[in-house]
Amino acid sequence: MAFWIYILQCADGSYYTGHTDNLEKRIGEHHTRAIPGCYTASRLPVSLAFSQPFSTRDEALAAEQQIKGWSRKKKEAMMRGDWAEVSRLAKIKLVSR
Repeated sequence: MAFWIYILQCADGSYYTGHTDNLEKRIGEHHTRAIPGCYTASRLPVSLAFSQPFSTRDEALAAEQQIKGWSRKKKEAMMRGDWAEVSRLAKIKLVSR
């Protein structure tokens, strides 16, 4: 069984990051407001901006938590596959601490 992390772009331009074991079903739940109080419910429509499969739920959850702590610029660099920029942005954050 595969597990996924995903990033949705909301109608207001913000991003929502989550994880699931059924990507298609989970995106459908976002579209239909099936999860009361979910961040995306008041920001519809949403579109899938990024997804990545993982072997275990633990790996997917760890990736979700890591990405949720990233800046918008860093998330966008990852979604473009620009790992040099992801690395550069990570170093900037470390220096500013």
